[in-house]
Amino acid sequence: MASEITVAGGGIFGLACAWELTRRGQKVRLFEAERIGSGTSGGHVGALAPHSPENWNAKKQVQLDALIAAADWWAGVKAAGGADPGYIRLGRLQPVPEGAEARMAERVEAARTNWPDWAGLELTDAPLGALVPASPSGLWLVDRLTARVSPRRACAALAAAIRAQGGEIIEGQAAPDAPAIWATGVAGLAPFGGNGVKGQSALLALDLSAEQQVFADGLHIVPHADGTVAIGSTSERDATDLATDGQLEALIEKARAMCPVLGDAPVIDRWAGFRPRALSRAPLVGAWPGRPGHYVANGGFKIGLAMAPAVAVMLADLIVEGHDRIPDGFRPELRAGD
Repeated sequence: MASEITVAGGGIFGLACAWELTRRGQKVRLFEAERIGSGTSGGHVGALAPHSPENWNAKKQVQLDALIAAADWWAGVKAAGGADPGYIRLGRLQPVPEGAEARMAERVEAARTNWPDWAGLELTDAPLGALVPASPSGLWLVDRLTARVSPRRACAALAAAIRAQGGEIIEGQAAPDAPAIWATGVAGLAPFGGNGVKGQSALLALDLSAEQQVFADGLHIVPHADGTVAIGSTSERDATDLATDGQLEALIEKARAMCPVLGDAPVIDRWAGFRPRALSRAPLVGAWPGRPGHYVANGGFKIGLAMAPAVAVMLADLIVEGHDRIPDGFRPELRAGD
């Protein structure tokens, strides 16, 4: 094992890996070509939500384990560096589409099999709270597992924890071409396939910090502890620019119509970025084929914040302890011909 471990990339995967290694006593140096959280990890939404509990598989199990462990993991980050990542588990509310009642009842049963009892789903016709979208069926799906974290605050909290434990972070400089953990987002996907999918989100000034989050018709509405509400996000596979546009404005209006409590709350920030989507749609975690001493942590796509602690723990287990428990579907594979 190298006397110093290099991490390339200051997004959520790179920071999580650097923190996990640092807290295990490793000497770590992280390079970020721009600034901490400057890529996809600098968005707004921060929904830490599970996959649906039907058709259970290894990817869903890893994410479930990460969500369960998240409270203690993020508490450790906050305690080490003194910065608050904005983590809290308040659950999620989803309106049930008309005609989907039986399918949602089956989902509730699947959760009883695959999730812990305390985290299970339930159907209700009387949802609580101020942030309640209309439901055409008159039913809502409630879970107690979903949590939130403020993406930018989470990145800052991880950076503070790494530095407090003696790790080094170098911003404005790309990592040298040497053995490292490569967590460089879309730019690092080329050898493994995949692509960047543009997303846009917005931040509203409105204090609903005690409310559960909402997921409805593909839209996340996530209240944060700092008196803001995040709305996102679009999914634009063919987009090539990083500008926010009318698609985001339509998303904001959709959220206001869905949850009238959002009313005329002012938009205080708009964001757009390219999320790294691997060919498998699962995160890429593990040794880089054919490059001894090089590792990959990439492809978080829409679940990067939720999966980051699990990715970090799996890589630290492999690098520090030689314990490989990475599921086969997560392992990096070079594209044919590369």
